[in-house]
Amino acid sequence: MKRNFTLAFLVILVAVASCSFTSKSFENDDKDKLLLDLITYVLERGHYEPKNLNDGFSSNVFDDFIDILDPTKRYFLSSDIREFEKYRFQIDDEIKNTDITFFNIVYQRLMKRMGEAKDLYKEVLSQPFDYSIEETINIDYRDQEYASNRKQLKERWRKQLKYNTLAIFDGKVENTLSDAGDEFSSEAAMAINSLPSIVDKNQLEEEARENTKNTLDEYFDVLDDLERKDWFVQYINTIVDEFDPHTFYFAPDDKEKFDIGMSGKFEGIGARLQKKPEGARIMEIISGGPVWRDQSLEVGDEILKVGQAGEEAIDIVGMRLDDAIKLIKGPKGTIVDLTVRKVDGTIEVVSITRDVVLLEESYAKSATVKQEDHQYGLINLPKFYVDFEDYTERNAATDVAKEVERLKEAGVEGIVLDLRDNGGGSLKTVVEMAGLFIKDGPVVQVRSSGQRKEVHEDKDERIQWDGPLVILVNELSASASEILAAAMQDYKRAVVIGSKQTFGKGTVQNVIPLDNIVRSNEHGDLGAIKLTTQKFYRINGGSTQLEGVKSDIVVPDRYSYIDLGERDQENPLGWDKISPADYEIWEGYIDFETAVANSKKRMAENPQIELIEENAKWLKEQQDETIVSLNYNAYKVRGEQAKKRSDHFKSLREYDSKLTFESLKYETELFTQDPVLREKRDRWHKNLAKDIYVEEAINVLRDLQLNNIKSSERKLASVKG
Repeated sequence: MKRNFTLAFLVILVAVASCSFTSKSFENDDKDKLLLDLITYVLERGHYEPKNLNDGFSSNVFDDFIDILDPTKRYFLSSDIREFEKYRFQIDDEIKNTDITFFNIVYQRLMKRMGEAKDLYKEVLSQPFDYSIEETINIDYRDQEYASNRKQLKERWRKQLKYNTLAIFDGKVENTLSDAGDEFSSEAAMAINSLPSIVDKNQLEEEARENTKNTLDEYFDVLDDLERKDWFVQYINTIVDEFDPHTFYFAPDDKEKFDIGMSGKFEGIGARLQKKPEGARIMEIISGGPVWRDQSLEVGDEILKVGQAGEEAIDIVGMRLDDAIKLIKGPKGTIVDLTVRKVDGTIEVVSITRDVVLLEESYAKSATVKQEDHQYGLINLPKFYVDFEDYTERNAATDVAKEVERLKEAGVEGIVLDLRDNGGGSLKTVVEMAGLFIKDGPVVQVRSSGQRKEVHEDKDERIQWDGPLVILVNELSASASEILAAAMQDYKRAVVIGSKQTFGKGTVQNVIPLDNIVRSNEHGDLGAIKLTTQKFYRINGGSTQLEGVKSDIVVPDRYSYIDLGERDQENPLGWDKISPADYEIWEGYIDFETAVANSKKRMAENPQIELIEENAKWLKEQQDETIVSLNYNAYKVRGEQAKKRSDHFKSLREYDSKLTFESLKYETELFTQDPVLREKRDRWHKNLAKDIYVEEAINVLRDLQLNNIKSSERKLASVKG
């Protein structure tokens, strides 16, 4: 399944640029053909690694476009696919000739099949489901064949809808038993034929089917609102995505939403989503937003259905991500009901009150950490932010410099820089931030499509912090985060602790408004294209692309075995290396390796780490289990087993590091006027105290402080500008 539609929004490293391509006349009066001509022109001349428009490219576009339109294979018949096959190796020629015949034929057939599907699901839902018989469904549709005829297609719809109604039926049974009182335990619901008489199985089964029908009615109403141009954007992005997962076409409305997102606030639930075959996966939770405050959802959860303030929920399986997001977002104060499959496999309905999501929590913040008689500092940086219109207004580098200075004034003996879940941002801020911790020298190498290499250096010899430094990363630390972690690792300036490797996004994108290329046209706003134009390289010469940054100290987390990185996306650029830059390793530590070895030993002997590893493997097993029983008894047994297993790992959330976290003086003075800020910081400190990764980072700082600093008396760091 294609992943690019949401990963485009996880990439924050975006600069607005105009285009200076060679002159060409774009005079097509058909907007679709004009867009195709414009976008392929920009891709061929501006992309870092242009693709050859050949038969292989054509075949990939063919497969991917069909997959995007019908991921669960419940619309097209095998005869449709055979008919489309004659275009498999012609799409590249169509693109070159500005021809959209393939799109037109597929689009027209899709509209016909969707119309037929309305009759199919109504037929299926008009008959009762028998939950006592033994049958299963495979919810991994990728390798399944298309139905040969209407009878087979109806059977596919029957199983899918039975699967949907089974969860609704089970929920209604549980609610009935719960309302009846304590004498009816959950065990009474284990066998459908032994349910107590208070449960009217036939009535609840009928209600489950009616709920599902209402959901599908609303879903197809949403589809009916889509125009041909919406489907054509999908086709354009299928072509664009073949170049790499971060190149993306924004239709005019999408570009406007993108600009609003970059402005710093929006109304919604405060989560970023990724398209999946069974719904939308939560990829990031925005600090301070409704989901963050509610604490009922987490990264990895998948949204299956969306309901509005108690109304019947709409199934978003197979729905375009943009359409699902439209259902989820809404005005401040309204409620959205989300049916969610948790990462542990359990299904819950979570109600979230929408609010204005301010990105204030994406700014740097710090706290002091007390361990016995020692005090350390922790800086959390969710992204490398910058105001592109006015760099001096606010940026991550100057904010981190302020936090370092405040921590020094508080007398900390070491600093942890937390880059976990940091998706990246401004390259300039990375170089300046690295300069806070080293004397001078190269920080990152950047190569453009013409193979021209630039070395970005810190040229300021002053060092703001020369004491012990640890950097925390995970699988979602990407782009600019990887540049900073890699530079500090190559200099041996910091110990990097976290996942086996970071995300592995080593590319740079620019946003190019298409109106900048066509100075006048009769079609209005043409949107924009986000284009990969450069690649990052470490100062040791290796790319961060795909491989990311490998931690000095690897600590497992619950996502260790889940596909989240660049290497798990479609069509990523490859890893390579160039010549290293000229740099000298940091001389502030005597025995860097001993601190790393001590940490690895502690981790190997820590039972909490063993439990985290066990949990990670179990979550992977849950995700890999794609054959699901449609027998109610088996369904209940599986659900109970998953719940017990999930309860086994609850102790992970109750861990106590015995560390004490406190806000700095300037922040505590704000609490009397800003109780929300106090709540945010109290929750942050509470979560930090449960964080075994932070605890180990503090232990490493102590090792570095006691054993590895050359001077027995730490020198005061010089204040940097």
